[in-house]
Amino acid sequence: MSGNPASGDHVGTDRFAHDPAFAVHEGGKLSVSSTRSIASIADLALTYTPGVARVSSAIAAEPDLARRFTWAPRVVAVVSDGTAVLGLGDIGPTASLPVMEGKACLFSEFAGLSSVPIVLSTTDVDEIVETVAAIAPSFGGINLEDISAPRCFEIEARLRERLDIPVMHDDQHGTAIVVLAALRNAAAVVGGELGDLRVVVSGAGAAGVACTKILLEAGVGEIAVADSQGVLHAGREVTGTKQWLVENTNPTGFAGTMVSALEGADVYLGVSGGSVPEAAIASMAENCIVFSLANPTPEVDPEMAARYAAVVATGRSDLPNQINNVLAFPGVFRGAIDAGATRITEEMKLAAAAAIAGVVGDEVRADYIVPSPLDRRVATAVAEAVAACAREQGVTR
Repeated sequence: MSGNPASGDHVGTDRFAHDPAFAVHEGGKLSVSSTRSIASIADLALTYTPGVARVSSAIAAEPDLARRFTWAPRVVAVVSDGTAVLGLGDIGPTASLPVMEGKACLFSEFAGLSSVPIVLSTTDVDEIVETVAAIAPSFGGINLEDISAPRCFEIEARLRERLDIPVMHDDQHGTAIVVLAALRNAAAVVGGELGDLRVVVSGAGAAGVACTKILLEAGVGEIAVADSQGVLHAGREVTGTKQWLVENTNPTGFAGTMVSALEGADVYLGVSGGSVPEAAIASMAENCIVFSLANPTPEVDPEMAARYAAVVATGRSDLPNQINNVLAFPGVFRGAIDAGATRITEEMKLAAAAAIAGVVGDEVRADYIVPSPLDRRVATAVAEAVAACAREQGVTR
């Protein structure tokens, strides 16, 4: 994919001429370019008919040859239905397309992978699964993006079961990978271990569930998860993924509010929006850690949080310690595709988190627990770690 936009109708100049964001997006941000020139009849005959027939016939007889003789294995589909876009919510597929184009630009820039934005005019789980499964032969990986919970859980699970290429819902797992990397280094800053931490997660949606799962896998000591009704516990009547949270978190059975759960807690992880009062942060443990990731307005005011917390992270690019998915997904897909992985496993995600944390290394400090999103070392480190893990697990072709 190229970043050169195709020419097209100009956006209304009266409204948008002086906004640089519209200038960047005008005409779209992607184009398809050929890797072979056609300057002669011989070129034409080899690139298309009759030469292409020999290649297609060979692939028909031996399908694995497509990995060598087509672009599909090195192309990612960025798929959305536009129901949970950034901080905008359910804005629909057409309005989500600029975001998916941007995601494709990030794949190209940081992982050298081509990707195609695909927005779907349906929110039906069965239709989305069938559509993505039907187009899967054109791609080497499926990046699900900005699909609302709880549908996103079922869509990802069913596609992972049906397809033999990497499938990942980035809003879940990209966020979780970077959160784990950041928490590893934050724990080092305060002189603790993951197993010693008591974590309160605010938000039981896609990101909250995925973050909770990966933190448990990494050995975090105790986690309580709160939704809008309070902390999830065995006495709550819930279904679906919230039932999993009830069964696997909050071992003490705490049944109060998220604010009351913060008293004495070591970590606040906000992935839900809303706001947290100062008194709640003040009640946390000494040398606590605050990850307040809602965009554009964090749940906890960062300046206020810094008065009580040893480490503060947000989702904002204008503040230190930005928890940004671009640290994870380009390298995860690059590594999985390079290794010929048929899926992305929990171990591969853990390896990615360790690689991100490792880029910071001995330079870790309170205002530097994750690398910059523009640090070019990150995608390479993640790709190498993910590929090595995939090969070690034997989930490659």
